[in-house]
Amino acid sequence: MPFPAELFGLKLLAPSILSADFARLGDEVDAVLDAGVRLVHFDVMDGHFVPNLTIGPAVVGAVAPRVHQSGAFVDVHLMVTDPDAILEAFVTAGADGLSVHVETTPNLHRTLTRIRELGASPGVVLNPGTPAAAVEEAALFADYVLVMSVDPGFGGQRFIPESIDKIRRLRETVPPRVAIEIDGGVDRENARRLADAGADWLVAGSAVFGGGDPTSSAGVLQELLQT
Repeated sequence: MPFPAELFGLKLLAPSILSADFARLGDEVDAVLDAGVRLVHFDVMDGHFVPNLTIGPAVVGAVAPRVHQSGAFVDVHLMVTDPDAILEAFVTAGADGLSVHVETTPNLHRTLTRIRELGASPGVVLNPGTPAAAVEEAALFADYVLVMSVDPGFGGQRFIPESIDKIRRLRETVPPRVAIEIDGGVDRENARRLADAGADWLVAGSAVFGGGDPTSSAGVLQELLQT
């Protein structure tokens, strides 16, 4: 199912399982769900568009039922050269939202429309070096815009501070109904500034799963977004 209307306009944490312990993935996901998380973020990398290789539909399909049972939603970010070839597989696996990169999708309107036809929320993604204006038209057909605040491919990178101004520019130009998501280097030091700049959904990996108790870490970050 697509992201419900109730998620839009909220400030939400979206823990990224890229930084989770994959030997304990179910427990790690349960830990953040116990903190009341509404979005769980899955980074899909193909080893071509980005240098790393991560997960496929099988992993999403294994985890999605426990996410949905908790009343949360599956947010899938496709960092792949040919997203059109795998859209249906990920929706079938349980994706509620699918975001695709403007840099890899020449027929962006068709791809976003196809995601919606499959029953999921379409999102469009911008790399750090891609200007905000590149999604001005595409945002009319999307439910959310994902801003990469690191170069995609690996977790644990340092936040690119210019991303804050990019979020401000997007918030001024995209339709108010469109959520702005940010991914890369999000932590306790910058989460509130990002929310104040206009980010709605904040993806955090290392800041949640990088050590200690994910339930506590997720709870702290969520509290920061509400203050």
